[in-house]
Amino acid sequence: MAKVLLSLPDKFLDQIDEIATQEQRTRSELIREALRTYMRRNILFDVKKAKADAEILNKILD
Repeated sequence: MAKVLLSLPDKFLDQIDEIATQEQRTRSELIREALRTYMRRNILFDVKKAKADAEILNKILD
């Protein structure tokens, strides 16, 4: 597994650590899950946007 060096404000990192502790997971696990969620949301948004664009195009072409 690759390692990534990431700079974060201290306050933000403190919040991440609090959540990780509450959820009994590592900081890395929490950040990986957050990134997975972000990427899934963006993929779904792109699909919805593509469908909406296709509907507009169909209306124009009809």
